[in-house]
Amino acid sequence: MPSELTSIVTHDDFDGVAGAALLSWGFDISDIRFAGPITIAKAEIPVTLSDIVCDLPYPLECGMWFDHHSGNLDEVRLRNIDPATIPGRFAEAPSCVRVIFDYFSEQGELPADFATLADVSDLIDSFAYPTLDVWRADTPANRIDRAIKCSSPSRFEHADFLRSLAFDLRDLSLDEIADSPLIRQRALAYAETEKRMLEHIQNNRILLPEDTDRELYVVDLTSFIQPVRIDKKLIGLVDPLAKGYVELKPVFRQGRKTNSMAVGLSLALSMQQVEHKKDMGEIVRLLNIGDGHRGAAAGVYEARSALDFQKARTDLPKKILELWKTV
Repeated sequence: MPSELTSIVTHDDFDGVAGAALLSWGFDISDIRFAGPITIAKAEIPVTLSDIVCDLPYPLECGMWFDHHSGNLDEVRLRNIDPATIPGRFAEAPSCVRVIFDYFSEQGELPADFATLADVSDLIDSFAYPTLDVWRADTPANRIDRAIKCSSPSRFEHADFLRSLAFDLRDLSLDEIADSPLIRQRALAYAETEKRMLEHIQNNRILLPEDTDRELYVVDLTSFIQPVRIDKKLIGLVDPLAKGYVELKPVFRQGRKTNSMAVGLSLALSMQQVEHKKDMGEIVRLLNIGDGHRGAAAGVYEARSALDFQKARTDLPKKILELWKTV
């Protein structure tokens, strides 16, 4: 193990925060920073040999790397780096927390709450809920996940919240954390956000004539001049017969709309109950725009111009549909 590990750089979702909690416990580190995959891929924040990178692409360098996304492993190999030479662990698993949990389990006994944390991280990150009702249930883990998704007044305040939550996940049970006033307040606030998301889902659907069976529910938010987000899984409430969801939205940098387009894909919950070979992660990898899991994936299409951006609004959903029919 490398010496002088002083910081953790992790994804800003449930899996990343929970992964940071285990790493903070295992390596006695309290400096935690948060980032998205694009931030790491474009080297927009400094990462050094003193950093442990968690649930994110492998950066230019780092002290240790823990991840579970197969696309990120492919990128490492494309850079002619032998993954076996990178300290840490990569494994294809439902969550990065599971990878970290197994790593520490081989070295000794872990707090009992960490086993529960790994189980719920598997469920949340791979979106392996058996039914829509289970996903919507007010369980401790679901409540915490909603609190994470709730926006904050600034990204600095959000990072402070996530950092504090990571320490709580390290030291407290899920029940204790979920019962705190702040988590309850943020989860309720996110419920209001969900109402607006449902309106966007219904008002911005586009129909693909080639999708005669209406298997994909496509939402195009690219006309918005301010950032807007939806949880694609909510589409199951609007159209329970859809098998997959596609979201298109513009990318904003420093508050300005760019010609880049964010693409998000996920499987419907109903697909958990049937045998299938659909793989949303493989679709974005074939499009060469991002990465993900079988159940959910995301990427960014870098348009060359405003004209290319408008063309992609039409072409990308069709290409996704074509790949959907083959993977």
